[in-house]
Amino acid sequence: MTVPIVSRVSTQSVDPADRIDFWEEHNRRALVGLTCSSYSEQGLLATETNIELGDLRLAEISGNEHVIERTPRTCQALPKDSVFVSLLTAGRGVFFHEGGCHTLQTGDLILYETRRSYLFGFPSPMRQLLVDIPREVFATRCASGDVSAPMLLGRGSAVEGALASALEAVLADWVTGQESDDSISTQDTVLDLVRTLAAPRLDGGSAPPAALSQLAVAKDYIDRHLADPGLSAGRVAEAIGVSARHLSRIFQPTGVSPSRHILEQRLDKARQALADPGSRHLTIADVAHRWGFASQAHFTRVFRSRFGGTPGKTRPFLM
Repeated sequence: MTVPIVSRVSTQSVDPADRIDFWEEHNRRALVGLTCSSYSEQGLLATETNIELGDLRLAEISGNEHVIERTPRTCQALPKDSVFVSLLTAGRGVFFHEGGCHTLQTGDLILYETRRSYLFGFPSPMRQLLVDIPREVFATRCASGDVSAPMLLGRGSAVEGALASALEAVLADWVTGQESDDSISTQDTVLDLVRTLAAPRLDGGSAPPAALSQLAVAKDYIDRHLADPGLSAGRVAEAIGVSARHLSRIFQPTGVSPSRHILEQRLDKARQALADPGSRHLTIADVAHRWGFASQAHFTRVFRSRFGGTPGKTRPFLM
């Protein structure tokens, strides 16, 4: 898939004295008006990639220690009516707003409005995936309630944690081009996940996951447990809180059953390992065991059926 990149910039080649101005000007055009401060002796070293995702905008941002701020004056001078969903994938963060502050660790997700002022500080090197959801899209697809204060999501329960993890996986796959090229389907999955996370707090009721978000959570659970030989469709169904029959219905649009999806993911991982020269010290049995296959014989049989050749032929030729 070719990732639909809108812009990609870095301060690396910019004169250190001009990096802040460069960063502020770029974000004013590409994302949101803000001011920036750097606390590193090197100055601000940051990169940002903005990617289209249907009606949404996805930004992958990394940098050294710095602070960004959207002041009341900036909100007035450079208005923007969006809801941001920021997922911190590396580093730590502190988010200040009118009502208080939140401390973020790697894996945390915070949801907030760009109509309101905030300060987001990063005391160490960081990376985040940020989804820009236009306010009208958020109100229609996620929750009608006003985001009167930022919401830290993902820690509230095991279900919240699973949803946040699945959202990270979907966004990361889109950034790297591993997701399907159907931007509308991916956008719908992202909005379903955000809705399921945010609606209970904003609208006061429960928001059962839609099929797309359940599928994303199921796939994420499978990806994180592929090496477990006990992983099965029944265990996945239990982990995400649905029946085995409902799990099959969730996977029906993909054209494969949950069990087949598990098998294909294991085979793909094993094939990657076999083709990697860095894994040549591992035997075929080692690779099979690492990716959850009970025996080398079974692994060889299903590998040949899937790829048309034996595992040994996949290994790089070594002089």
